[in-house]
Amino acid sequence: MRFSALFAPTTKEIPKDALLKSHRYMLQGGYLQQMGSGLYHFLPLGHKVLSKIRALIKEVMDSYGAQECTLGFVVPASLWQESGRFEQYGKELLSFLDRKNNSYVLSPTHEEAITQIIKAHVKSYKQLPLNLYQTHTKFRDEIRPRFGLMRAREFVMKDAYSFHASTECLDREFERMHAAYSEIFTKLGLDFRAVEADSGAIGGSKSKEFVVLAECGEDSVIVCQNCAYAANIEIAKRAKRPEPDNVPKAHFAKFHTPNTPTIEKLSAFFKVPPTF
Repeated sequence: MRFSALFAPTTKEIPKDALLKSHRYMLQGGYLQQMGSGLYHFLPLGHKVLSKIRALIKEVMDSYGAQECTLGFVVPASLWQESGRFEQYGKELLSFLDRKNNSYVLSPTHEEAITQIIKAHVKSYKQLPLNLYQTHTKFRDEIRPRFGLMRAREFVMKDAYSFHASTECLDREFERMHAAYSEIFTKLGLDFRAVEADSGAIGGSKSKEFVVLAECGEDSVIVCQNCAYAANIEIAKRAKRPEPDNVPKAHFAKFHTPNTPTIEKLSAFFKVPPTF
């Protein structure tokens, strides 16, 4: 295509709500078009970038034996009610009624939907392990969308779900996905860290999140300079302080304290503060 025919509506004006350079450049360069609070259209240039990222993710995930699928964006609310997360998720979960008064949600994540699929079709442990992934639209009704695509309401997310016959198999897949995500971010040329994180409403016994190190962002991480420990500041824990050698020990003795039934009288007797 000739450059003269490219649809890339650029602008010199700096958008008022664009606080980050990345947000500003994508809008000014014609990559995105904002259509509402936290809502964006991907224009041809933005779509090209998104397609390249999708292709890179697919290449890596397929090499690890995962299978790509596309789940429905609109999901019956009954699935979320059955899991108990319909109320737990809070106001970020957008629900609505259709013309027949059936309740649906715009999916912020797809655990309920994928579990229904596996429940219907996987009947034996011999069909496991199984890893299904997608790169698809999600919606979370953020109370304060900001920073462009970093905290949007409608966004594109890559999510994967694996199923196993044993905890040992699950742990192996956890490590394999850790390696897969590391490979993806490395190929994207990002400076990142994998840190311990809170599982939140999704649940689970352990969780790690990949954090891109940047001057601006939504989270803070704690990193140890002497070991490999790194964690989101929300769940970071410090190591137990080692006890010093040769701890001094107090020498106890008995003292005669006549007529001192209270702490106040005892402190007056020894002429020391009550908290001594």
